[in-house]
Amino acid sequence: MLKNKYIAIEGPIGVGKTSLAEILSSKLETGLFLESVEENPFVTDFYRDMKKYAFQTQLFFLLSRYHHQQDLLQMDIFKRGIISDYIFDKDRLFANLTLEDTELKLYEQIHNILKVQILKPDLVIFLQASTDVLLKRIELRGRKFEKKIKADYLDELNKAYNYYFFHYRDTPLMVINTSDIDFVHRDADLDDLLLHLEKMGKGTVYYQPISLQKGSKLHAE
Repeated sequence: MLKNKYIAIEGPIGVGKTSLAEILSSKLETGLFLESVEENPFVTDFYRDMKKYAFQTQLFFLLSRYHHQQDLLQMDIFKRGIISDYIFDKDRLFANLTLEDTELKLYEQIHNILKVQILKPDLVIFLQASTDVLLKRIELRGRKFEKKIKADYLDELNKAYNYYFFHYRDTPLMVINTSDIDFVHRDADLDDLLLHLEKMGKGTVYYQPISLQKGSKLHAE
């Protein structure tokens, strides 16, 4: 039985959040709670002209994620468990990168009102990868609206994620660098991850897959 009933997977664009969420949900026989970025009608224009479309894009994401999270409250999480491919606070990371100061002040007011009604995960898995790896993965999956993502923007986003989760203390956290691993195609790594998910306690854990350990062990802070 899954100890952590609500597990959320996070990380920058292209890191593999949804793929891992789908695999874990299938293996653990939980519910699956996925975000749909494509539903945002401004996102294509945003990657074409970030300054012009940042506020509309971010406000749509904020409200959409809020309503999506309200659906989560109606689910019987404690019976089956839930795997999600995002956390609500990710929205603020993007907002801080893209919004002007006056826009950000208004955004923060709305965000602070909404966040009090959001359910916290029991465990967050933060997936890391180098910016070069992210760019390659984005290119391989071939989403049309992502073709205009600039390398410097993705690099700034990657740094923002790393900074945020370095200081993250809201829930137990497992950090996984995925630059050289692939849970989709390496069964041994996936089985090892599932084992350590069952052992996960409080605090922050930096996970290293069994294929890369070479005698080193899982360690925590």
